[in-house]
Amino acid sequence: MFRRSRQRLLRGAVGAVTALACLTVPTAAADARDRACTPKQLFVSPQGDDRANGTIGHPWKTIEHARDVIRQRHLNRDMRCDLDVQVRAGDYEVDSTIQFTEADSGSNGHSVVYRSYDGPGKARFLGARQITGWQHYKGDIYRVQTDKNHPFYTLYDNGQRATTARYPNRTSTETLGPYLQSVESSDDALTNSQQWMAYKDGDWNQNWDLHDAQVVVWSGGHWSWFTDTDPVLNVNWKKKFVSLRYPTRFSLYSQVGSRYFIQNSLDFLDEPGEYYLDHSDGMLYYWPKNGSIENSTVMAPTVKTVFSIAGSSSSARVHDLSLDGLTVQYTDFTDWYRYGWNGVGDSGYVHKYPDYDRQIEMPRNQYGTVTLTNTTRVGLRRLHIADTGWTGVFLLFANDHDTVSDSLFENLGGDGVKIEGPYPGEGDVANHNVLTNNYISWIGELVPGDASGYEILDSGHNELSHTVIQHSARYAVSVKAITTVANADNYAGGNALSYLRIAHAGKDSGDMGAIDSYGVQNFEPHTIEASMSQILIDDVNADPSMPDVVPSGVHMDAGGCGYKFSDIQATNIQYRQPFHGNTNCNTFENNSWDANFDSSKMEYDKIGVTAGFPYPIPAAAQGH
Repeated sequence: MFRRSRQRLLRGAVGAVTALACLTVPTAAADARDRACTPKQLFVSPQGDDRANGTIGHPWKTIEHARDVIRQRHLNRDMRCDLDVQVRAGDYEVDSTIQFTEADSGSNGHSVVYRSYDGPGKARFLGARQITGWQHYKGDIYRVQTDKNHPFYTLYDNGQRATTARYPNRTSTETLGPYLQSVESSDDALTNSQQWMAYKDGDWNQNWDLHDAQVVVWSGGHWSWFTDTDPVLNVNWKKKFVSLRYPTRFSLYSQVGSRYFIQNSLDFLDEPGEYYLDHSDGMLYYWPKNGSIENSTVMAPTVKTVFSIAGSSSSARVHDLSLDGLTVQYTDFTDWYRYGWNGVGDSGYVHKYPDYDRQIEMPRNQYGTVTLTNTTRVGLRRLHIADTGWTGVFLLFANDHDTVSDSLFENLGGDGVKIEGPYPGEGDVANHNVLTNNYISWIGELVPGDASGYEILDSGHNELSHTVIQHSARYAVSVKAITTVANADNYAGGNALSYLRIAHAGKDSGDMGAIDSYGVQNFEPHTIEASMSQILIDDVNADPSMPDVVPSGVHMDAGGCGYKFSDIQATNIQYRQPFHGNTNCNTFENNSWDANFDSSKMEYDKIGVTAGFPYPIPAAAQGH
């Protein structure tokens, strides 16, 4: 048996090398004819075998094995044509993150491409495992034992996110409310606290089991800028306040109470589509969304990131590598979430602008379903990214000349695409990326505060174009740095936004706009170097419970300068006018808030995704 297996393995390796022999050239002087050769193909299939030879008739089973063969046999060196790893239709369950490094890059301007062979979306990479073995618990609730050493923080049923059992219950899938609201305490120790929250008498029940409970709160009282997900440490029933395990972003009472709800207690599991996970023993309880556990395919996430494309440093980047047409679905969230550090210098590292600590994700939250770090000329094309715990695509730190295009994003725990450069003044290494022809809907399902379809942090000269973005509790597009940064140290300028169709943003937050900019050009002289043009914005209206300044269409906050605004039409905006911000450091031409707006200059047929978009438009989005 061992001999036959060894012979089969050798035949597979020889076959792979033979099939790819044309990829190597004896010298670097490959002529134009060689560079135009037909890409060579290797094949992967859920029914394959990693001991096979990677041909269409004898495919490998895993994308990791294809990567390893290419890397170990140096098949991506001295390339004279692209190398296509053709991934056949079917489901690929991912138990650990699939990682690509600079060793997996293409060469000579040619790319290594991992492509869905049977069409966009057909090869599905699932960062989850199916939960089976359900037993009836009581009423309509079922339960099953899971591994308590591998907890998870979101759940999916038949391709839809289940709701963590909560109080009070949501009134619809389109809103996060209703909320409870913190109150001012007579105890001075609770004044301006970020960890102690006083509650209204009767809102909390001493009989609840709260040993795994969390509070999801718009901290800051009258501010509605960020949400924190924070485990409950204990409750003082006599004094009527809750102790949270970690400090929230802002104080829990400021002028008015902070809106919040409580989640993850068996006592809250009282309607279809809700679940509760007991982290102490791993027991999972679920009331099936459709009422039948037999007809439910329940998936528990196994990873936060399905694909990591990461060079070892900014000078050793992954390059000329692409993912094309893959579905990437189901990823996990985290046990607690807060946006950024609470104070200047809290990161513990010395920076030229230490206040930027408050503007970026903490390291524990710097991940996406697909995460890029230290890359250039990487392509993410025709992807379908759905049902994520956090951000869909996260370009973290040194990434330039990458492309995210022709992709469908839906039901996202956090942002759609996030580009986060390094600290201001410490190297302009995140720029000239292209985000185009993408459809992004239902953003920030787990992190409504700061959710955005496209979020650009301290990164400039990116193109954001031909995109539909809709259903966000906060932003559709945000471009930010911080207000203390000198113009010479600010890398957030020069971004170009065009042909965007935006709807249903700002649904639960305030003092913001569907398109929002902050700290990108802070000091005179102001130079017009960024642009927004041919953009439609509709329905920017917050939940009535939102206590802050109502949202606008375009919001240029402090340092929101250096833009040319042209041919932007905003309708159904809650703020008194569609534009809110400084009109002296920007220029304007033919916008709906300008006098003598001429709608005939709007190129309506070109706004949004193009006719060649590879996926059906989601049914709920028709007409937007």
